[in-house]
Amino acid sequence: MPRGEDVLVDEHLRELAARLQGPTRLKTDLLTEARHGLLDAVEAYRESGVPPTEAQRRAVVEFGSPAQLLPSWQAELAVGALRGLSLRMLAVAGVGMAAGDLTWRGASWSDGPRPPAGYVLLSHSVDWIWIGTLLVAVAGLLVVAASARSPRPGLAVAQRAVGAGLTGLLALGMVTGCALFTWSLNLWDEALRWPPMIIGAVLVGGAYFSLTRATRGWLRAVAR
Repeated sequence: MPRGEDVLVDEHLRELAARLQGPTRLKTDLLTEARHGLLDAVEAYRESGVPPTEAQRRAVVEFGSPAQLLPSWQAELAVGALRGLSLRMLAVAGVGMAAGDLTWRGASWSDGPRPPAGYVLLSHSVDWIWIGTLLVAVAGLLVVAASARSPRPGLAVAQRAVGAGLTGLLALGMVTGCALFTWSLNLWDEALRWPPMIIGAVLVGGAYFSLTRATRGWLRAVAR
């Protein structure tokens, strides 16, 4: 059972927590499991007659220093961050591909003159970015699954490549999406009063915010 006087254990875990970056839930699980293991070791030493402070010191030394533990723990957190990023990207890309045309369907300007060729090209580019994001996100989940089964150096490289690809696609998607939205407003005055357009813009903005947070979390996890 945890004791209030387990100062060395608490200090050791605080140092680990301060140096780890990654998904909050996974990080909490790792630290909780580590605390249970340390306290069990401390209790075993105490029962064998070792003084409390010395029992803590031995348990901490036996458990491993931050320098020994951080590489493997941080690698696990980076995989978790990539899993979360890939899942979010997959969900947003899937919804974007399925619902993108609904924003325009039935609009009063849809039967008007055909928009400029550059606008059409930009619109198609957004679609292709969604498709690319979907495919890379699936690749990310496959890499994460393979890493869970058999961690290998090559998979670590693949993780970084997929994460970098998703990061680049997110940036590209945000730029092209904002450009398409702005151009749409310039072409059709009614666009800003068209409810599906307004709802779509709000939802896409929220999705990009969520993806940006997930991407930031992955970048911080792999930077450690």
